[in-house]
Amino acid sequence: MRIIETEWIPLSDGCRLAARLWLPDGEQPVPAVLEYLPYRRRDRHRADDAILHPALAECGYAAIRVDMRGAGDSDGLMNDEYTPQEWQDACEVIAWIAAQPWCSGNLGMIGISWSGFNALQIAALRPPALKAIVTACSTDDRFADDMHYMGGALLNDNLQYGTTLFTWTPTPPDPAIVGEGWKAQWLARLEAMDTPPAARWMSHPTRDAYWQSGSVCEDYRAIDAAVLAVGGWADGYTNTVLRLLEGLNTPRKGLIGPWGHAFPHVATPGPRIDFIRYIQRWFDHWLKNEDSGLMAEPMISYWMQEAEAPRTRYHQRRGRWAAETSWPSAAITPQIWHLTEYGLQTTPAGAFSRSVCSPATTGLASGEWCPYGSGPDMPGDQREDDAGSCCFDSPPLPTSLQLVGRVPVELRLCADKPQALVAVRLNAVAPDGTSLRISYGLLNLNQRDGHSQQQKVSPGEQYVINLALKAVAFEVPAGYRLRLAVSSAYWPLAAPLPWLTRLTLSAGHIRLPLRQQNCEAPDLGQAWSPPPLDAEVLVAPQRGRLHLTRDMNDGDTTLQVVRNLGALRIADTGLRLEALGHENYRINALDPASACSEAVRHASFRRDQWHASLDTRSLLTCDANGWHLSSTLEARDGETVCFFRQWQHDFPFSSANDKEQ
Repeated sequence: MRIIETEWIPLSDGCRLAARLWLPDGEQPVPAVLEYLPYRRRDRHRADDAILHPALAECGYAAIRVDMRGAGDSDGLMNDEYTPQEWQDACEVIAWIAAQPWCSGNLGMIGISWSGFNALQIAALRPPALKAIVTACSTDDRFADDMHYMGGALLNDNLQYGTTLFTWTPTPPDPAIVGEGWKAQWLARLEAMDTPPAARWMSHPTRDAYWQSGSVCEDYRAIDAAVLAVGGWADGYTNTVLRLLEGLNTPRKGLIGPWGHAFPHVATPGPRIDFIRYIQRWFDHWLKNEDSGLMAEPMISYWMQEAEAPRTRYHQRRGRWAAETSWPSAAITPQIWHLTEYGLQTTPAGAFSRSVCSPATTGLASGEWCPYGSGPDMPGDQREDDAGSCCFDSPPLPTSLQLVGRVPVELRLCADKPQALVAVRLNAVAPDGTSLRISYGLLNLNQRDGHSQQQKVSPGEQYVINLALKAVAFEVPAGYRLRLAVSSAYWPLAAPLPWLTRLTLSAGHIRLPLRQQNCEAPDLGQAWSPPPLDAEVLVAPQRGRLHLTRDMNDGDTTLQVVRNLGALRIADTGLRLEALGHENYRINALDPASACSEAVRHASFRRDQWHASLDTRSLLTCDANGWHLSSTLEARDGETVCFFRQWQHDFPFSSANDKEQ
């Protein structure tokens, strides 16, 4: 193949976007596959590109990686995600690619996370050359299923990812590409950072127009390109695949493995699959008009997880491949289990009253909202969290149950505070007492009637609430018990309210999506990928919840999460890249107002005499009045500070859009 390190793509307003190209040998024009995102193609994302895009070229496609406006070496400015400018630029990029002599005029898009999001969003604009997309670990609903809010409850991932974006958005272009004007371009990016991303997202606590923009669930009919949706049961974005299969009218396929937040040929936990061959068959069908046989296979293939001892990190996840010919599947029917004073039962047993006031540390066994599978970031044994919850257990199951899909829960309850969080977990309890989390969900009780508005809670008043636990495919063995656990805290996954809350439950039920018939799954092959990036590793990557400290004197609990991409020297660019970060979450089990969430990031670029670095810090606290976010950004040219800014944002719990009872 022919690799072009930097190709400039001109836009209509004079802005140029920097692209890297992998072009197959030969004179005949070929279809093209685009990935379009802000994660710097020259360095930060170079290792990810190395194990995907050369494979696309080997399969006979022109592979194109484009840095968005204001990112990497591209011109312009960027200070938010998923904007109309981002989409308009992409449509122009697609038109430019389609007009190149090496392109047949047919295009696909591929992406994971950000580039998976915008593949859906751009497909909804229907650029003429775009025929098919692959969207992995993404969402169709930016409010309900992204790392900012869950069930209307603020996630601490809003802080950690906000700090990551806060760091990488204003990074400098590479002088080796853009020349002497690199510093002026860098300072312009720094000056454009007027609001830290975490603060912008916190200023939209309900599902308003900000979140509706870019949420393709608002109108699935807008998409006419074929859609392959990919996810992992360990990932944060699992629900998207099933919603897209149900909501879209265009040709579509779904694939869900045991994976964390990564493409299936490199993801953990395993097993990995031959994803390169899978997407080749997908694009061959839609971009080359070749019958690869893929569309004759079941609509969705997924990994049916089987029970095993819970661990915070798995190399392989126990289970087997399964499939459904269509979604929703006629093979899946609901079975209702009722909450009773005796536990979970298949028949209702009258009213009851059970209360729980969860310690503020309930949730320590949750794992990360979005695990990558490369560190201790998955849910562990749930017994400690169960101890801080109101639990409803079933009798031992006489036969195994296969659960496939989302798990709706209805509860009747009251709270003793004007604002409250409800966390619900479905666990499988082994005969030895080990508690394995199957799925979970959160609800901000102030958004109990929908996420478009806040409603105050009247303490002591009974409410009937509905929430759906995350989608799952899980076989509960005979002899195990089901456990529904309800808590009023889920820290540090959810940012805590500054008071302990008592919930009192009096009724409820759960609808289990039971799979009754089997459908044979296709052979997904053995994973392979192109060679990894040629680089010297100076600091090894590291992710996960590494250190938990409890002060036995006063009960303070601190959790440290490490989020290091590491440090390396890239052979073919001569660049030394550093990307380091961590979070500290601190709380007292009896005093959630003591909670403090801190995220720290460092990025550094060095080659010969050029050395540019950025350091950011975000600190989130709360009191009876609301959330308080402090943020700082410092940039250095060599050893000289060339930019410094700090921000203070306050977000009251009570706001003008509160609807009085």
